[in-house]
Amino acid sequence: MIRQELKICVGDVVVEGDLIVPSGAVGIVLFAHGSGSSRFSTRNQFVAKEFNRAKIGTLLFDLLTRQEEEQDMFTAEYRFNIGLLAERLIGATQHLKADPKTKDYLFGYFGASTGAAAALIGAAKLPKDVTAVVSRGGRPDLATDFLPKVKAPTLLLVGGLDTEVIELNRAAMAQMKALRKLTIIPGATHLFEEPGKLEEVAKHSIDWFLTYLTKNKV
Repeated sequence: MIRQELKICVGDVVVEGDLIVPSGAVGIVLFAHGSGSSRFSTRNQFVAKEFNRAKIGTLLFDLLTRQEEEQDMFTAEYRFNIGLLAERLIGATQHLKADPKTKDYLFGYFGASTGAAAALIGAAKLPKDVTAVVSRGGRPDLATDFLPKVKAPTLLLVGGLDTEVIELNRAAMAQMKALRKLTIIPGATHLFEEPGKLEEVAKHSIDWFLTYLTKNKV
């Protein structure tokens, strides 16, 4: 088992992350959190623990530096800079690929809210490295130019009460060419805060990653 705090150099900044890879893991899923969030997101931490129980490794990391996060709280200038967030995600993926302990694993992305757009851009730019994507309450519409280029099987999870985001996801699906699926979780709002709904997110995601990380394994 690997349990490690990482400092990841991406361009001219260093971001921090927490890597957990259980023994016998089928692959590693990198989390791209939503706007105004961080690797300490309770929702993503809950899902990550469920992944670990299912023998899926996880990397929870901050897309922004602490200084950028503090600045973003007042200006919101970073949270919708999807290109920047995608480059940070790609940089973290390349960091894992360069590490002898993790380079042989398959990689997947789990993106929430605006982080889902970054995940889809990252998957489009790293088609040989990213073998599956899951979007939780995501905004794939913010990655419009890259949607047709995504090759990784993609699961879009949206709360049944999150009507506007459902339509945005349906429109994004129409632009995608890869295998994709929209799953609507009844009775859930955007953050899946209702009892049992985040558990449903974790279950659907685990099924997806176990299917497609394993299926793509050489």
